[in-house]
Amino acid sequence: MDSAIVNTLLEKTANFSIEETLAFLATEYPSKVVFSTSFGQEDQVITALIAKDDLPITIFTLDTGRLFQETYDVFHRTLKKYKKQIEVYFPEAASVENLLKEKGPNSFYESVENRKECCFIRKVVPLRKALAGNSVWITGLRAEQSENRNDLAFFEYDANFDIIKFNPLLKWSLEEVQKYIDDNNVPQNALHKKGFVSIGCAPCTRAIAEGEDIRAGRWSWESSHKECGLHQK
Repeated sequence: MDSAIVNTLLEKTANFSIEETLAFLATEYPSKVVFSTSFGQEDQVITALIAKDDLPITIFTLDTGRLFQETYDVFHRTLKKYKKQIEVYFPEAASVENLLKEKGPNSFYESVENRKECCFIRKVVPLRKALAGNSVWITGLRAEQSENRNDLAFFEYDANFDIIKFNPLLKWSLEEVQKYIDDNNVPQNALHKKGFVSIGCAPCTRAIAEGEDIRAGRWSWESSHKECGLHQK
């Protein structure tokens, strides 16, 4: 059934622009379409597209409690520019308190298991809350961001969260993303000009050097499969 829905959406929107597809989804699934933003470049483009036509799509973000100040800065500038509400989801306080009590504040450096535990508490659980009861989840994923994302489709069923996922910028290059931001004066995280391409929690993100993989700056002490549990096949 879910694959049938995905195929239908792919067929109906095959000749639509991104703006037309967003409007179609908002009409097809009223009050059931949500967009998750981490205020990265791709997400800022999508926010601008949603705000341009004031589409009835809920925008939300996950505040892990360990974000860069620059992320909060662009969050604030985005609210001021687009005058569109952004819902915020936090991790459960008791879970964070227990994690720090049992393993300390930097346990994620010690093993992949510990890092994924931290991501689960700070990201996955709040995301489940944000997505619950909705039909379509819009993301800023691009195919060239990592090997894990090369085989994504514009629409796909995410069994992990039981929701249809729409990846409107899937085929965009980073250069196309940056051009849209520049041409439309879209607020941008100041860290992007300092070599930060993919920006997450402050202790888990670093700038990348020229020629490095886009995801090299995320969990740089790990060697592969750098995902936090939000986007899995």
